[in-house]
Amino acid sequence: MDKPAELRPARIVTLGCRLNQADSALLTDRLLKMNYYLQSDNASEAPELVIINSCAVTAAAAAKSRQAARKMQVLYPQSKIIFTGCAAEVDTENIAGEDWLKLGNVQKKNLVEILNSKSIPAMIRSRDIKVENFAEKAQGLFPHRTRAFIKIQEGCDNFCTYCIVPYTRGASRSRNFEEVVADCRQAIESGVPEIVLTGVNSCNYLDNGRNLCDLIDTLCNDIPGAWRLRLSSTEPALDNLALLETMARYPGKVCRFLHLALQHGCNSVLERMNRHYTTQEFELFVNTARRLIPDIHLGTDIIAGFPGETDEEFESSYNFVKKMQFANLHVFTYSKRKGTPAAVMKDQVPDNIKKLRHKKLEALGEVMKNNFAAGLQGKTLPVIFETVDKKHIAHGWSDNYIAVTAPAETVKLACLCNLKYQKA
Repeated sequence: MDKPAELRPARIVTLGCRLNQADSALLTDRLLKMNYYLQSDNASEAPELVIINSCAVTAAAAAKSRQAARKMQVLYPQSKIIFTGCAAEVDTENIAGEDWLKLGNVQKKNLVEILNSKSIPAMIRSRDIKVENFAEKAQGLFPHRTRAFIKIQEGCDNFCTYCIVPYTRGASRSRNFEEVVADCRQAIESGVPEIVLTGVNSCNYLDNGRNLCDLIDTLCNDIPGAWRLRLSSTEPALDNLALLETMARYPGKVCRFLHLALQHGCNSVLERMNRHYTTQEFELFVNTARRLIPDIHLGTDIIAGFPGETDEEFESSYNFVKKMQFANLHVFTYSKRKGTPAAVMKDQVPDNIKKLRHKKLEALGEVMKNNFAAGLQGKTLPVIFETVDKKHIAHGWSDNYIAVTAPAETVKLACLCNLKYQKA
């Protein structure tokens, strides 16, 4: 954002997930209302205010968030530091002595009132608030971006045994339907060509009887223009099969993309994880997606070395992942997260074995990724080009999340164009 003379400099450092990116876009709007502007990362002027929008999905992520705040404190000792996000809610021991204003996730929407107040507010944690749907009373701002992460949902009720998120984001609740539509509309009218609907568990969206399918219908039917819609991580539950039918109704508008968090490919481990499906149900979801939406990109997360994972369970998981032929595989080595049931489970897997299992899954993921790309060879894909490198090559992404390049002089940035895919 360019600097009008009357505005004060601020920075937002965002760590972690797409939901945090959506929250930071909303924080940007609130800062602008208080006569701040966002600096670029290479700005020479010290910011008056720095907001660290932290992550705590792993202990390492929480540590990285603290390091980011301390780095800003050293670089800009006169700046006011706000430490918010998930690490602010659960990493209290490690940040107790820091001279930062610490705010819970639910306090982000009250940033204007908090900064205008002369008193220091107490931390309000997400699990302590009344469970009800919400309005942000702000619109996400995405300067210089081709993708807008629009927040539609907060919180999670699943309580998977390895996951800290239900404790940092609270119970599942949904954003006001009309406000979501308005936020999407203003992003599209500002020139953003891709909308990403974002939440902890977006499939849980429900506001006044209107669910995620209703939201997709409204956005696709009511907002004109050359733009496309992408969904963030999706739970592979049988209850969500209707979502696939809704996506299939809007070819060219809804991206052929789903990230389905499998986590493990063995039912006994899924049960210990407290995941709410079986591999048989997951396979049905995948097969239905591919039948209704040809060439859909199906990605997933997989955990290697969950407590008690035997050689047989790992091989079962490996073989199931291979059978599913994911287009993208995010492999995570299990690490203890304090405050979760899995952290105190017996039979923790030794680090050397976890490392070997991670490496084997990662190699499989690379093969599957290449297989998916090879299957698209010669097909025409809708692409949004985002950047141009020093060699004048434009880089972009297809709707089914394939990286595409082209000579910069042959394409336009930040708009939809059709291109025949040739794998490099």
